[in-house]
Amino acid sequence: MVKRIIKRLYAFLVYLFLYLPIFLLIIYSFNDSKYRGKWNGFTLRWYKALFSDQTVAQALYNTFAIAILAAIISTIIGTISAIAIHKMSPRWRSIFMNVTYLPVMNPDIVIGISLLALFVALKIRLGFITLLLAHITFNIPYVILAVLPKLRQLNPYLEEAALDLGATPMQAFFKVILPEIMPGVITGALLAFTLSLDDFMVSFFTTGSGVNTLSIKVYSMTKTGVTPKINALSTLLFIGVLGLLLLLQKREKTN
Repeated sequence: MVKRIIKRLYAFLVYLFLYLPIFLLIIYSFNDSKYRGKWNGFTLRWYKALFSDQTVAQALYNTFAIAILAAIISTIIGTISAIAIHKMSPRWRSIFMNVTYLPVMNPDIVIGISLLALFVALKIRLGFITLLLAHITFNIPYVILAVLPKLRQLNPYLEEAALDLGATPMQAFFKVILPEIMPGVITGALLAFTLSLDDFMVSFFTTGSGVNTLSIKVYSMTKTGVTPKINALSTLLFIGVLGLLLLLQKREKTN
């Protein structure tokens, strides 16, 4: 009994340490006072001020446009890559899997700086396109890792059976293989969308002047002091990412 209480207390303290700053940020986003540590009553005026700010609206548009486009393109490329890796010999499959894991394990700052160096070397003007290319690049490995388990679970004779029954390779893929691996593809797409929505470091190095995402906008707003508008914007970002993570978790349980 005592051990159980100690375990629960320990878990409670750990999660309190992790989430207390976020809870405080959410609470102060509804505070009528501009000053932290002083509660003047409940208000939604910081959210109203946030939505009437055109620069925030533009950053919101850029964030969702980049996240949706990057999720779609990286899902297509990642799914094709996963199928190609799955059909390789064990030796080549092992080599390509190690190469796939590298961007996942690399610090974001290394990916951001290396992509910036590449764009500068190729003389590509920094802006929306470079931001999109960067997001596609760091999302592809996550899509591959989401699709590959579904390919391993697939009956290896299913495609051959479809071909024997007269289907063309394209028909076999779209009518037999793709529906079987679709849960992995959707999980990869949701993961890519979430990572793109949440990214700051890679976006910071690969964007150009006048193109902001929400995370970059929050960072630039903090340079003039932390205002309740920043709390409101951070709260919306947290709720958005939390919603997507819960959706991903639900899909994993269903699968």
